[in-house]
Amino acid sequence: MKILLAVDGSAYTKKMLAYLTTHEEMFGSNNDLTLFTVQLPLPARARAAVGAEVANSYYAEEAEKVTAPVVKFLKRHGMEPKVVHKVGTAGEQIAKAANAGKFDLVVMGSHGHSALGNLVMGSVTTQVLAHCEVPVLLVR
Repeated sequence: MKILLAVDGSAYTKKMLAYLTTHEEMFGSNNDLTLFTVQLPLPARARAAVGAEVANSYYAEEAEKVTAPVVKFLKRHGMEPKVVHKVGTAGEQIAKAANAGKFDLVVMGSHGHSALGNLVMGSVTTQVLAHCEVPVLLVR
C-alpha cells in the first residue's frame, strides 16, 4: 500500500507514529511510506530581501528538523520512508500531494480542535478532508 504520512513534529505526530508501529499488520515494512511536511511560506518581502537560495535553504532546514527524528524512529521499526517537503498551506499541500501521488491512504494526527476553533483559525485536518480524494486515517 502507498501511504502518505503527514508530519509536523507535534505531539500528534508522535501519537500517529506510535499507532503505526503498534499496528504492524496494517502498516508494516511492506508498505511504500512517504513522509510529507509543509513549511509556511516566508512573507514576500522577507523572501525578496534574503533571496530565493537563502529562503529555500531555510525551508529545507526546517523540514529536516521535523522529518529527521521521524525517519530515525521509523527505521528503528524496519520502515524506510521517502521524505518530501513543500512550502504553502499545510491542508492544501497534503491533499494535493495525496491526490497527485495516487496514494492509497493518508495518515495524520488530529489536533482535535473544536468546531468553534476550526471556524476561527481553520484546521489542517478539515482542509485535508475537504480536498482529499484519498482515504484519510486520523489518529488522535
